[in-house]
Amino acid sequence: MAAAAAGPGSGSGPADSPEGPEAEAAERRRKAHGMLKLYYGLSEGEAAGRPAGSDPLDPTDLNGAHFDPEVYLDKLRRECPLAQLMDSETDMVRQIRALDSDMQTLVYENYNKFISATDTIRKMKNDFRKMEDEMDRLATNMAVITNFSARISATLQDRHERITKLAGVHALLRKLQFLFELPSRLTKCVELGAYGQAVRYQGRARAVLQQYQHLPSFRAIQDDCQIITARLAQQLRQRFRDGSSGAPEQAECVELLLALGEPAEELCEEFLAHARGRLEEELRSLEAELGPSPPAPDVLEFTDHGGSGFVSSLCQVAVAYQDLFAAQGPAGAEKLAAFAQELGGRYFALVERRLAQEQGGSDNSLLVRALDRFHRRLRSPGALLAAAGLSEAATEIVERVARERLGHHLQGLRAAFLGCLTDVRQALAAPRLSGKEGPSLAELLANVASSILSHIKASLAAVHLFTAKEVSFSNKPYFRGEFCSQGVREGLIVGFIRSVCQTAQSFCDSPGEKGGATPPALLLLLSRLCLDYETATISYILTLTDEQFLVQDQSPVTPVSTLCAEARETARRLLTHYVKVQGLVISQMLRKSVETRDWLSTLEPRNVRAVMKRVVEDTTAIDVQVLPQACQWSPEVGLLYEEGVRKAQSSDSSKRTFSVYSSSRQQGRYAPSYTPSAPMDTNLLSNIQKLFSERIDVFSPVEFNKVSVLTGIIKISLKTLLECVRLRTFGRFGLQQVQVDCHFLQLYLWRFVADEELVHLLLDEVVASAALRCPDPVPMEPSVVEVICERG
Repeated sequence: MAAAAAGPGSGSGPADSPEGPEAEAAERRRKAHGMLKLYYGLSEGEAAGRPAGSDPLDPTDLNGAHFDPEVYLDKLRRECPLAQLMDSETDMVRQIRALDSDMQTLVYENYNKFISATDTIRKMKNDFRKMEDEMDRLATNMAVITNFSARISATLQDRHERITKLAGVHALLRKLQFLFELPSRLTKCVELGAYGQAVRYQGRARAVLQQYQHLPSFRAIQDDCQIITARLAQQLRQRFRDGSSGAPEQAECVELLLALGEPAEELCEEFLAHARGRLEEELRSLEAELGPSPPAPDVLEFTDHGGSGFVSSLCQVAVAYQDLFAAQGPAGAEKLAAFAQELGGRYFALVERRLAQEQGGSDNSLLVRALDRFHRRLRSPGALLAAAGLSEAATEIVERVARERLGHHLQGLRAAFLGCLTDVRQALAAPRLSGKEGPSLAELLANVASSILSHIKASLAAVHLFTAKEVSFSNKPYFRGEFCSQGVREGLIVGFIRSVCQTAQSFCDSPGEKGGATPPALLLLLSRLCLDYETATISYILTLTDEQFLVQDQSPVTPVSTLCAEARETARRLLTHYVKVQGLVISQMLRKSVETRDWLSTLEPRNVRAVMKRVVEDTTAIDVQVLPQACQWSPEVGLLYEEGVRKAQSSDSSKRTFSVYSSSRQQGRYAPSYTPSAPMDTNLLSNIQKLFSERIDVFSPVEFNKVSVLTGIIKISLKTLLECVRLRTFGRFGLQQVQVDCHFLQLYLWRFVADEELVHLLLDEVVASAALRCPDPVPMEPSVVEVICERG
């Protein structure tokens, strides 16, 4: 178009010149351009690249179909100055060159395609010429063949009709020959045992003989055939009743008898009766394997034997019955269902007896494989005999075995826990018997915790086999829901955790029962074990269970917080009982030492009594027991309980002597007793002092730390000493001996308790009570008391 616009500017002819070959070529190009627009779905404006609002009939539109160069040039000369005209010419020349370049590029890029298209068109012309020649020859040959076929058909028309008539006569003669030879053929088949062939012969001729039985010749043939057929039916019944024949042979006999017209109801009863005999034989064989001798095979072999024997035979019977007696309708189906349900129940009873023998075993893999095969084998008869409920019964057996295995594993976990406790008892008793140092409580605790956890993981792995994907019954609703949530999580894991807590709490019985024979160290170990369960183990075990058994059941389960609270309460009870037991041991020593001594006639004290040294030694041993120290060969320190918090200690805690009882606040308590004339004043001052003294709760709750434990034991021990002192009467030297003993206890016990003032108060009470019960309360000098205690 740009070239056309440049033409008039160089002196070409007017626009209204007569039309010639150039006009026709332009018209063809315009039509081709229009077809392209239709193909690509473009409007006139879109194809020309005009703005959407331009006039398609504008003669000055360079891209329009009605462009007129003369009009365009006139418009430019009228409207544009010279500079703009020069710019328009330059732009047009640039566009012309760009279009020429694009055209050359298009030709160069598609040159090979143009050449290939030219060669293809040339070859097509040659191929079509050859094809036209071959089609002409084919048409000539077809015309010749058609002519020959018409001549042959005309020649053989008469003969074809004669041949058709002769073929019909031949077929009729063959049928008649078959009918006349039928008795002999039946006899020969019966003699050879080809009962199926004989029945087919009889079936082919039955309708014809029935139709033409009024003719004497056909009547005689029919009579002979009936006699032979009766003999054939008798032999088939004899063969059917033969117990040595298998299920396929008997099914074939029944099928042949039904084809011979025997009554179906009678054959149905006989068929089930014979099938019952074979299946009962299979059941007797399985029952014999359960006897005491020879030894019963493993459960997998037993289920394989039952599946390949009884279940396979039952499937064959069901398939054969449905094929043979389908015409019996619902009544026949109910009869078969009752038959299968009865014998299936007996088979299930044998399987349950064999599975019951496996309940004591520890290997679940063999049992699960046996259950899987047992369940798979019953799929086919279950589908064939849906009314008998064999599949449902098999699933119930598998579920019942799974529940029993869960119970077995729960008992195994309980036995393992009790075994760990027995090992701990032996480890605690062995050092005392041999005199050697045994394992620390921290080591024993770690061994018990790891052993229990390993048993739990082994049990989870064993019961997880019931939910494996390759097991046929794992997709049942029970194993996808209730087994995981109520069986494994609640029944096994939660049940075992609660069993641990209950077993541990049973050691907190009264001393006359189980608790009296329980080593105190075992109480301490169990307390720490339950506390560890509360802090971490319970959460870990339940998380592990939930991850392995994806629970799809909405049944409520025990929250982790509830189990943790139960474990913490158990730990608290055990620790409290431990404090009471250890306090009772020391209290008994103190009570005997007070009750067996004559405090009125005792000699002047020169030493600390041995029982007080024993009290300090036992308290130190308990401190080591609660917080074991590192052995020489082990740099690690195993902690049962944390140290705990103590109040700030005074600077004279270890130097304080019981001279304060006669010089400070306790002096007013018994100093007036030096004057025999004022006994009532002494009691009055003592009672007033008690009113203002701090009340000590001997059986306060025990916290989970070493200081709280030792504080509780010391409070019980010193309270016992106080009560025993109140029941005795003391002489001067007896009071001084109590003063020495209390000072010795104060020297060592203050460091074990949370508040050293508590020890001071209790020991003050002991010495004050002894002074109140002394007719001549003359205390020993503090310096002498210190010398005796240091020497002791």
